[in-house]
Amino acid sequence: MLERLPRIGPALAARIVADRRLNGEFASLEALQRVRGIGPKLAQLLQAHVTFSGTPRHPPVQR
Repeated sequence: MLERLPRIGPALAARIVADRRLNGEFASLEALQRVRGIGPKLAQLLQAHVTFSGTPRHPPVQR
C-alpha cells in the first residue's frame, strides 16, 4: 500500500503505479523522481521506507 508511505496520498500513489506500468520498475531514488510530485526532498524522506529491484533495504543511520 503506497499510501502508507509518508506524504503519499491517493493521487500520488496512482501516478507511481501508472509510471511503473508504463516505464518499468524503479531502480533507484533518482528513478522514482521521474514521477510528477516526487522531488529530491520527498525521495530522501522515502529512502528508509522503499527498496528498488529487489535490493535490500538498509536501516537508517542513527545519529
